[in-house]
Amino acid sequence: MAAESSPDDRAEANLRAALLFLGALLRAGLVHAVLCPGSRSAPLAVAAGLHQRRGLRLHTALDERSAAFFALGLARATGLPAAVITTSGSAVAQLLPACVEADHGAIPLLLLSADRPDRLKGCGANQSVNQEDFLRHSCRWFGQASGTGMGGMEPAVVEALAAEGYLRSLGGTGALPAGPVHLNLPFEEPLHVGAASLASLAGSLAMGPDLPVGPALPDGAATTMPASPSCAASPTRSADPARGAAHALPPWIAAIGAASPSMALAALDPDRAGVVVAGPWRGRPQAWDAHLEALIRWQQRSGWPVLADPLSGLRGHAQLTCVGGYDLLLESPDPVLAPSQVLRLGSLPASRRLERWLAGLDVEQVLVSEGDPRPLDPLAVVRAQSAAGLEAWVGGQLAGYQTEPQPKAEAWPEAEAACLAEAWRGAEERLQELLDRELTTVDAAARPWSEPALARHLSRLLPPGLPLMLANSSPVRDWETFADPAAPSRPMVGFRGASGIDGTLSEACGLAEALGSCLLISGDLALLHDANGWLWRPQLQGRLTVLVIDNGGGGIFEQLPIRIEPAELLDFDRLFAMPQPVDPLALAQAHGVPARLIAFPAALPEDLAWALAQPFSLLVVRTDRRHDAELRRRLRTMAALGSASR
Repeated sequence: MAAESSPDDRAEANLRAALLFLGALLRAGLVHAVLCPGSRSAPLAVAAGLHQRRGLRLHTALDERSAAFFALGLARATGLPAAVITTSGSAVAQLLPACVEADHGAIPLLLLSADRPDRLKGCGANQSVNQEDFLRHSCRWFGQASGTGMGGMEPAVVEALAAEGYLRSLGGTGALPAGPVHLNLPFEEPLHVGAASLASLAGSLAMGPDLPVGPALPDGAATTMPASPSCAASPTRSADPARGAAHALPPWIAAIGAASPSMALAALDPDRAGVVVAGPWRGRPQAWDAHLEALIRWQQRSGWPVLADPLSGLRGHAQLTCVGGYDLLLESPDPVLAPSQVLRLGSLPASRRLERWLAGLDVEQVLVSEGDPRPLDPLAVVRAQSAAGLEAWVGGQLAGYQTEPQPKAEAWPEAEAACLAEAWRGAEERLQELLDRELTTVDAAARPWSEPALARHLSRLLPPGLPLMLANSSPVRDWETFADPAAPSRPMVGFRGASGIDGTLSEACGLAEALGSCLLISGDLALLHDANGWLWRPQLQGRLTVLVIDNGGGGIFEQLPIRIEPAELLDFDRLFAMPQPVDPLALAQAHGVPARLIAFPAALPEDLAWALAQPFSLLVVRTDRRHDAELRRRLRTMAALGSASR
């Protein structure tokens, strides 16, 4: 019978396992980790600190929810998984909002939770909860370390668990899109090593890439590891190796295999008239250049205009003809704008009018996503969907067609397509002239702020190439409709997977950290909802400018048919808008962030230049949400009348 190990040996075994685990993630490609406070996670915290000398970029956060959204921003910007490390208990539950967004937005994320060993589960032990199940339904994969503790696992199994989790977060073998992975890591006490053990392990880590294997622990220590994709008994089941159970996955996963053959046949005819509808970009940044080149190639061959959501990142590219005003143009659509085919790229833009128009078209519609085989057509009108990505799809489509114009009597692209493209171009040109007259030609010094005018001015004022994040609700919709589509191209980011206002500021901090700079446009409630995001200021290395539109509550609700008269029948502000008695200027300044109020539109260029020169800054614009809702309605009416008069 093996002798029982000493407390020092067990504590050292925990740290050694944590070092091996994080070391395997580093070798797989991990760059960023976000650490939250806790005792049960102490081995992971110490290991993360030691691995900084090996290139791990470690960030620390008091709030697990903010930490997860910061990591989401990092992962969205880099296309690589970022890790979040938490202690056990309710801390794990705080990861769920970001996990949901990562799931729907196809963003790779590693959620590493320390846990109590199995012997403390289900018996009333402190901080022992069923955290294994908190995130499961939003994760690509769940990996469970040994229920007797990480310190008792074989080194090869520890490393395999880490490598599998990293692979699964990137989509595994390709059957699923990138997304969140939850790795639950129990640790037995004692959790904290002494100075001698820490110095020894730190020295060993500094000597080379391989950490020496520690002393053997008692017989019977678990050596479980997750089943690899090739070991899965069924494509619709997910193995939980520690408990020997299988958990049903969402039904759309089961449909992927059956749908794959038809996806490859998704075809459209470039010699007939059509349009491209480009939704928010959800591919990895590494695939962007090829995606853009493929779309340029398709448009040059077909002549189809591109109805481009601002988050598609396509607006402003000199080689593309994009339509930005489709939301207004489709308020009362001119029949001459109707295509005979539609190529849809990814998920739908935010515009409800575009959705209504697409749903009413009796034409062929094909959807191409960037590696996401899940159903992406809530309108139920797409004939076929391909997850192969636009580069592969365009290559396959044009293989059987001439790709260079040949001398012939008729125009190339075909006359039908050219006529449709000209109809969209003319409608867009007239609409943009209307918006310029209504939003930019009056006296800027005397005019009060309006949110549509702000979107138009900013789209032209911001430096080319500055990454821009649009918060959900009104900012993303106003940019979609009122920003100048001919403004300089720039990286555009939004988190439209689940379209919540959770974590807005923390996401922007993560983007700024990874990209070097970022400007966030947010509403007042979205910013306040993530007030802990201001805590990133002391350690943020990237430059972040925040512009908040303070309209005294949820302005998006003013655009919905909620208000009724007389007002006494429904307390609109209390039930929907929910204005808060918090001054965003004072809140930012309390966190050491310099802030300014932009008093009137003419001051925007000077105040924007000041803010962009700061490491972290806030600009506040105060608007009237009821006035702006009426302005939007008036502009829609004018656009519809303009279309009808032709």
